[in-house]
Order: sequence, then C-alpha cells, then structure tokens
Amino acid sequence: MNGGVVTELGTKAATGDVVCVDGIPVRRETVTHYLALHKPPGYICASSDPQGRPLALDLLPAGIGERLYSIGRLDYASSGLILFTNDGDFAAKVGHPSANIEKEYVVKASRPIPDVLPAQFVKGLSLEDAQTGETALFRAASIRRIAPNTLSVVLVEGKNREIRRVFSHFHLHIASLRRVRIGPVLLGDLPEGVSRLLTPHELSALRCLSDD
Repeated sequence: MNGGVVTELGTKAATGDVVCVDGIPVRRETVTHYLALHKPPGYICASSDPQGRPLALDLLPAGIGERLYSIGRLDYASSGLILFTNDGDFAAKVGHPSANIEKEYVVKASRPIPDVLPAQFVKGLSLEDAQTGETALFRAASIRRIAPNTLSVVLVEGKNREIRRVFSHFHLHIASLRRVRIGPVLLGDLPEGVSRLLTPHELSALRCLSDD
C-alpha cells in the first residue's frame, strides 16, 4: 500500500491510498451486476471445484468483466433460482439470516408424502447430524401440498441441506428439489441454464426486506 508491503493484519486503506497486489493496482468496481440464474442439477455454486464439476458461474453471460459470486447456495443435485452479484454489501444484507427473506422450494418425493412430515416440519424437528453428532432444529415457515408426492416448502433461515435431511428422517427419497422464489424474485418460466437481470422493482424490494 502506497509503495510499502503491508504486514500487519487489519490495516485499512483510506481514500487516495494506492493498493497493489503483485504489482497490479486494485481498483474499486464501478459497475454492479445483479442476476437471477436458473441453476440446473449437476452444477455447484462455487468459484472452483477440485473435482472438476461444472460451475453455475460458467452459465452466466461471458461478457461480464467483473467477478460475480452467489448469494447463498443450492446443492449439486438441486435446481432453481440463485442470485449472483458483485455488490458485497447487497449480498451480505440479502444473504444474512437476519434479513428473514423467504425461500420457496418445490420438493417432489419418489412416493406419497405422509401428513406427519409437513406437520412436524412446520412445528420444528431436532435432528442429529450423523457425522458430527450435533443436533440442529429444522423448521419450515410454511408448507403447502401440491400433489400426494409434492410439497411447496418455504424456509426463512435455511440450514445446510435442511429439506433433504428432514425428508431423509422420514425415509423419503427426494426425486427433485427446485427453488422457485427468493423473497419477491420468482423463477417463473426462466429456462434451466439461463440467467436474467433483476428488475429495479425486485432490487428495491430485496433492499427493503434486508433493511427492515
């Protein structure tokens, strides 16, 4: 910074300071992007993968020069709506659990889903992780039955693989899991593998929700 090597953690740069990495000046991005992608199954939400699996990032338009990252994640086998941006403040607010932004999923099981699953999922289930032994509470904000083997599940906080773990607890195999809504943003008829820009109305609504 300003020609010197920074060795102290927590050093801050002020307006006018010149910051370089490997001799290349670092400049603040002036163009911000906000996109919605319909992630197909078989893609991961990460910047790279040591296993060489396809990246959801690679489905975004190639002409964007800025580095984008996802707000939240969808696991490898799941599909549906995922948001991408290079606006760190926006991502931190929208992605934080305190924003209380609803995420809606359409979950299809391989056989009819018993009524006890949605009843207990809404009430709250304490399940133990088989690997770590830790117990976590899983609770859906609301559930609506679409068909004997299909539910609409709305989560607010959303823990890692929450829906899959609850269905596994009831010995149900998930045939497909698709996120169809994040707050005011709907997946709609956006084809798999295709992205679109968020509308000004969607951006304003997300900001309002995350600022509440």
